[in-house]
Amino acid sequence: MLHGILLIALFSCAAFYIGEAQIFKEISFSPMIIGIILGMLYANSLRNHLPETWVPGIQFCAKKILRLGIILYGFRLTFQDIIDVGVAGILIDVIIVFVTIIGGVYLGKLLKMDRDIALLTSIGSGICGAAAVLGAESTIQTKPYKTAVAVATVVIFGTISMFIYPIAYRSGFLGLTPDEMGIYAGATLHEVAHTVGAGNAMGTEISNVAIIVKMIRVMLLVPVLFSLGYWIALQAPKAGNASASKGKVAVPWFALGFLAVIGFNSLNLLPQAAVDTINYIDTFLLTMAMVALGAETSIDKFKKAGAKPFILAFLLYIWLLAGGWALSKYIAPLFL
Repeated sequence: MLHGILLIALFSCAAFYIGEAQIFKEISFSPMIIGIILGMLYANSLRNHLPETWVPGIQFCAKKILRLGIILYGFRLTFQDIIDVGVAGILIDVIIVFVTIIGGVYLGKLLKMDRDIALLTSIGSGICGAAAVLGAESTIQTKPYKTAVAVATVVIFGTISMFIYPIAYRSGFLGLTPDEMGIYAGATLHEVAHTVGAGNAMGTEISNVAIIVKMIRVMLLVPVLFSLGYWIALQAPKAGNASASKGKVAVPWFALGFLAVIGFNSLNLLPQAAVDTINYIDTFLLTMAMVALGAETSIDKFKKAGAKPFILAFLLYIWLLAGGWALSKYIAPLFL
């Protein structure tokens, strides 16, 4: 197992090193995204030469280290963030997350696509990109290649938005005030990194609001994961799962850990330097999880998934652009 873990750690170090390149900083490509790309490159080249005894280490990174990373992700948030952004940001976040996930699952059925991929894509689009996909993956226990497909969709459309939003705002095309634009960006951009990148390009006033609104969306991952666990327990009897038919719910305990860490962080007991260090370590752990998932994803599996996941992600993207703008333009002012 140790050899497999060290292999993934080595790839993660490479992802961090590559992420220091100026071009990746400018487009806010986090080490996590670079990590899954490296993992997929490995999966489609040298993966077949990997000793079988190393495979458990890779799976350990994709499961156990992933959950630890999600728990420590709570050090990026505080409950004070909710108070700072007010009712407008919270209400719009809830609407965006609910409609995106429920609508995405329904569209997935209409497209007759894989249920897990549709669910992961919807959660990634609705909450916080790759981190949300990873959290949901740990709850539904799906195949790694499905996770990689979902991550690919949110990365593509989130990156496009990161460049479009500043241009659209500065041109006056959106017609939003700085506060409204901050809510719009935070409530609709896929990744935290995308929100930071686009926010910084539009100025501090917008960036501060956008990041807080985005972090509230991240907090919504907890109720979503618990609802997801309950929903899976209800669906399992229909699929003939005997253990689940007894009423057992797959409780995502790491989500409770995530919430507990947010509460601890809200107390401001640790110096900022310590929190920054924890966040750096957490990013490395999540990068390891992404590399491990990528290492289980070959081109053949992408072909198996087909074009439907990207069609679904595009439809959800249109909803985020149009629906998010309408909510920010007409609903947000009522509470600001």
